[in-house]
Amino acid sequence: MHQGTRRRRSWAAVLAALTAGVLGVAGCDAVGGDAPAPSGTEAKRGRPSPKPTPVWDTSPASVAAVGDSITRGFDACAVLTDCPEVSWATGSSERVDSLAVRLLGKAGAAERSWNYAVTGARMADLPAQMARAVRRDPQLVAVMAGANDACRASTSAMTPVADFRADFEEAMRTLREALPKAQVYVASVPDLKRLWSQGRTSALGKQVWKLGICPSMLGDPDALDAAATTRRETVAQRVEDYNEVLAEVCAKDRRCRFDGGAVHAYRFGTAQLSRWDWFHPSIDGQARLAEIAYRTVTAKQPPRP
Repeated sequence: MHQGTRRRRSWAAVLAALTAGVLGVAGCDAVGGDAPAPSGTEAKRGRPSPKPTPVWDTSPASVAAVGDSITRGFDACAVLTDCPEVSWATGSSERVDSLAVRLLGKAGAAERSWNYAVTGARMADLPAQMARAVRRDPQLVAVMAGANDACRASTSAMTPVADFRADFEEAMRTLREALPKAQVYVASVPDLKRLWSQGRTSALGKQVWKLGICPSMLGDPDALDAAATTRRETVAQRVEDYNEVLAEVCAKDRRCRFDGGAVHAYRFGTAQLSRWDWFHPSIDGQARLAEIAYRTVTAKQPPRP
């Protein structure tokens, strides 16, 4: 081959190699044409990260309540009568300053809070109450249930712990299937033994107890023999077991807050108990429950059990 021809071909080869190298570098460093876009860490550089949405909103815009006689304000205003206007959860009374009023204001609570609790309800009734509540699309559901599961005709008639758990889990599933992002506040079951020890000082209260209020704990209230003591301790232990279930089930749901046992630990005095039955919360007692609920809902971190 002629020497000049070989030299020209050699320069052409070098030029081709240089061109390919430049294009290859451009393909790695620039986005365009058929070049792949950067991904992963490289894609995030140079642009701000969006703020994460908090799992728990301390100012929900609507509230629904489910549960039993306590949430209905039973015996707070008149004997053997519901008084929902003083309910700790959704009541309108200024003397209580309910959870809904504290969160939404009085006008907001009137428009965007609903009380589906039923006097006498047990945990087995909670799934149906929850099904009614979810139709309102509440941002927060307040739960207080379990006292009636322990308040039975006898200790043997108390709801088994396994059944209590299954019913509460079903209620939570009912909520989650309809409203996966709704928040839940769960109040612990009050200390029924303490309520007995406070109320037994009232002759009127003990007469009302004979009408059938919590026989397992309040029956034969002045008896202090071994059998009566064992009966009351059995009820007290069952309440503690229920509260453990509430804490455990709630802990599995990232949008559920248990009160950490605050309602159970609250030392209801005579001023916080109904002047008719000395067992259910009075108007003042309802206000104390509202304080506990509001403190739990608005805290930056959930309370520890």
